[in-house]
Amino acid sequence: MAVDVSVIATSSLGDRSYLATDGRVAIVVDPQRDIDRILYLAGAKGVRVTHVVETHIHNDYVSGGLELARITGARYLVAAADQVGFDRTPVTDGDVVAVSDALRLRVIGTPGHTFHHLSYVLDEAAGGGWQPTGVFTGGSLLFGTTGRTDLLGQQHAHELAQHQHASARRLAHLLPDGAQVWPTHGFGSFCSASQADAPDSTIGREKQANPVLRLAADEFVTETLAGLDAYPAYYAHMGVANGAGPAPVDLTPVTRADAAELRDRMAAGEWVVDLRHRKAYAAAHLAGTVSLGLDGPMSTWLGWLIDWGTPITLLAETPEQVADAQRELVRIGIDRPAAQATGPAERWADGADQLRELRMADFPALAAARTGAVPAGLPAPDVVLDVRMTNEWRAGHVEGAVHIPLPDLPRRLADVPAGAVWVHCGSGYRATAAASLLSNAGRDVVVIDDAFGTAAAAGVAITDNA
Repeated sequence: MAVDVSVIATSSLGDRSYLATDGRVAIVVDPQRDIDRILYLAGAKGVRVTHVVETHIHNDYVSGGLELARITGARYLVAAADQVGFDRTPVTDGDVVAVSDALRLRVIGTPGHTFHHLSYVLDEAAGGGWQPTGVFTGGSLLFGTTGRTDLLGQQHAHELAQHQHASARRLAHLLPDGAQVWPTHGFGSFCSASQADAPDSTIGREKQANPVLRLAADEFVTETLAGLDAYPAYYAHMGVANGAGPAPVDLTPVTRADAAELRDRMAAGEWVVDLRHRKAYAAAHLAGTVSLGLDGPMSTWLGWLIDWGTPITLLAETPEQVADAQRELVRIGIDRPAAQATGPAERWADGADQLRELRMADFPALAAARTGAVPAGLPAPDVVLDVRMTNEWRAGHVEGAVHIPLPDLPRRLADVPAGAVWVHCGSGYRATAAASLLSNAGRDVVVIDDAFGTAAAAGVAITDNA
């Protein structure tokens, strides 16, 4: 049969893993830590995993590669130049790895995202020879962009950006225009310099659309470095875990907490996270909790906001939602929540006095309030707080707003001016998380639960002056 390549998407982190098979054996590329998804897919296809491949030591998630290789008996391909604390099959630029009589991998050195980054060309047997079907590019050549080059430290960002440009050009030179491009990053991950501009792509398309293949090296480096925004604080722990060799995951249910224990945990400075949709949180929530709904990138923002190692308790409507959150959290190395509680919010409180509401509005309401026509039940906005990232702010923001990116808010609560705070982001998700933090600090707060793109049409003055 022809080679079949399946995408295993992890949308919460913005990454893709891959399973490529000839119908008998399979290659897995850049697996996430919850490898049961991959084992299920291989079982459904009736194939045996013989090779597990890492394009690089990942910075945005804990890899499942070591455990997958252990369970399946597969060869574990990792760059020879990477110093790791486990046995692997070391590979380097120019190596050719025979997978079966129908498939092989060619190893291409593509430094840029990291110093020892590798890409893997998937060749398929054809007409007595080999034909390149596509290339697994990890954090090198992405859809319309490239992997960012500053994750190993700002001091290396310029040099790695130069490498990134040369690596992408090398791939474009080595491969035919029809070869598929299969990147790991670019679908929401902060590992990419910008986000993917298409759901799939080929070398030929990237030659037309990707700045790295259209700009001269100096232009690309300048443009790339200028566009880099902050990345999650928990990234500092991912490379360390991946280099040491991650432990297997434990996704069994965690202990249940009653109302008294929830109160004690918050009093001790632990985080109690409400996983429900923000509208449910706004209607009624336990005082002192933080809103990070499962409908958004919960693990990314939680891992960025907390002090690493802080115990976390999860609140949700159902045990299945807690299980989903556990799965997301192990991917970034938060292995065992301290406790959980499920059901209606009333069950989490000792009394009605511990339940709170969170007021919500939209951009038309903000426009009206700024002209003095404050909607009933809402305070006049003394402060408009924008918690989006810096690049979003620079592209356009509410005139007169205060800017504190959400990841900075826990340590900058005192920087929010006095008075009633109306807080917004790009959609309402981050704004609700910010509002929960502000409310816990005793602030009078309103969430603008609305898309920022509608603000100007609603009559809100927008400026792009940083």
